Amino acid sequence: MFGPWGLFVDIGIISALLLVGKWMRVKIKWIQKLFIPPSLLAGFMALALGENGLGWIPLSNEVGTYAGILIALIFGSLPLTSQKAENKGMDVGPMWAYSQAGFLFQWALGGLLGLLVLNQLWPLSPGFGITMPSGFCGGHGTAAAIGHAFEQLGYDEILTLAMTAATFGIVASVIIGLIWIKWGTRKKYTAFLSDYDELPEELRTGLLPEEKRESMGVNTCSSISMDSMTFNLSIICLIALGGYGFSLLVTHYLPDFELPVFSCAFVVGILFKKLLDRTHVSHYVCRQTVGHISGTLTDYLVAFGIASIKISVVLTYIVPLSILLLSGLLMVCVYVFFMAKKMMKECWFEKALFTWGWYTGTMAMGIALLRVVDPKMKSRSLDSYALAYLFIAPVEIILISLAPWAFVNGYGLLFSIVCLLGGLGVMAVAYFKRWFV
Repeated sequence: MFGPWGLFVDIGIISALLLVGKWMRVKIKWIQKLFIPPSLLAGFMALALGENGLGWIPLSNEVGTYAGILIALIFGSLPLTSQKAENKGMDVGPMWAYSQAGFLFQWALGGLLGLLVLNQLWPLSPGFGITMPSGFCGGHGTAAAIGHAFEQLGYDEILTLAMTAATFGIVASVIIGLIWIKWGTRKKYTAFLSDYDELPEELRTGLLPEEKRESMGVNTCSSISMDSMTFNLSIICLIALGGYGFSLLVTHYLPDFELPVFSCAFVVGILFKKLLDRTHVSHYVCRQTVGHISGTLTDYLVAFGIASIKISVVLTYIVPLSILLLSGLLMVCVYVFFMAKKMMKECWFEKALFTWGWYTGTMAMGIALLRVVDPKMKSRSLDSYALAYLFIAPVEIILISLAPWAFVNGYGLLFSIVCLLGGLGVMAVAYFKRWFV
């Protein structure tokens, strides 16, 4: 029977595998060349050796439930890391249009391909098609959110399929991204990197030399009363708990409408951040510390998410899933490098590579690929995206929150068409604003 010690064992095993994955990244050259994250390696090892694989390690059968809790904590921490940025001559408008339209087109493709093609050929769940964008755009976090929302509505296989899509997307983002970097340096498209082989050693191994190490944050509390890490973690947990309570409250009064915990946590986080600002307490919350806590939770989320994949489910849907994922990959590939040239006035290759990592993997993968071609961040890609994301985030939260309900209740086609029209509308705005190069 699962209990506190079962949770303890699961965390201990995944922690050990994360350390093994880190050791592999430091020591094995081909893993370094592919920039494979240790969390991905840990997840693959847990999948191969756990109950869904060889059964050699005693992971509990509750591994799949951790993702829902972790993503609530991660989304709850997002408002605490936001800061007001200033637009100092950056291409914020084009970056917003380029990023927002690509995001919407990916959701439209997944929904339409699933409903109008794949669901006509195979007996699939109504939300099968959106496992691709949920896994690609948001990585394992969004995949967990979408999967657990569908689980509550009676479609258990969606979690495994979305996690598989997220894993496939991360691997593809790294491998294809590195191929493009080598190609870009030969074609002289890169503005700051002349030769791929000139990459510093710390980018390959992931270990920083002493002179390049930075502080993880600042102490805002005296340790004689409460450690600063405890203070920041307590706020994140309180927000996530509030999101869980909010979700239960909505379900109580609207039994037919399941509001995901992660989206509730995000809303509670926004309200809590405003409360901290009003009471002048927010300057005691360290954005760096919260960011590192969120990063830690994300590493465990990726590892647990991959470990929870049910190989039998993947094999059952292998043909339609392969068609869906390869179609999504092709669409993103064409969109990213065609539209980046058309909409980015400066450093189009760097910005294209960053969004490629985000569209197919995670924000972290986008940043990792960007650091390869722009180690000193001179392209200001992240600055432009940070401002643009202020307008993208609400759309993303709404889509992820409403998608499971829409597809289960027969509004999937309408949902997909709205996404398509929304993407075209954004492109129309870009055209009339003369953001095209």
